[in-house]
Amino acid sequence: MSLLSRSAVPTRLLAGTLAVLLLAGGCSLPRVHKVTVQQGNVITQDMIDRLKPGMTRSQVAFVMGEPVFRNAFDDDRWDYIYTLEVPGYYEEQKVVSLYFEDGVLAYFTGDYAPTAETEAAEPSTASADVEGGGEGAAQPL
Repeated sequence: MSLLSRSAVPTRLLAGTLAVLLLAGGCSLPRVHKVTVQQGNVITQDMIDRLKPGMTRSQVAFVMGEPVFRNAFDDDRWDYIYTLEVPGYYEEQKVVSLYFEDGVLAYFTGDYAPTAETEAAEPSTASADVEGGGEGAAQPL
């Protein structure tokens, strides 16, 4: 029996050590779940492309939504702010400010601009009129 008890001690020790290592491996430092945070108005390039000077406040609100932040001192300025934060990986903040004159959209500034397609579409129709040479054709100054 003394042979049996000698071989049983290393086996028990090995089994105990293995159990402790497995349990300790599962109990590594706790990780806190970090949530992706989005705040403000989502702003897309399509929204910006749909904005045109002369739009009323209600038309702008239909396209962009009501601004989360309104300037208390200047009712003719609407600020749209969007932030996205993925903790430890990514942070983004986009800002667009719309300015109204006489109740209609005058211009806007910020991190977005109309796409080249939108800007190119308008001058191309004017250049077609110039090439046509009709009565209503725009003439260079």
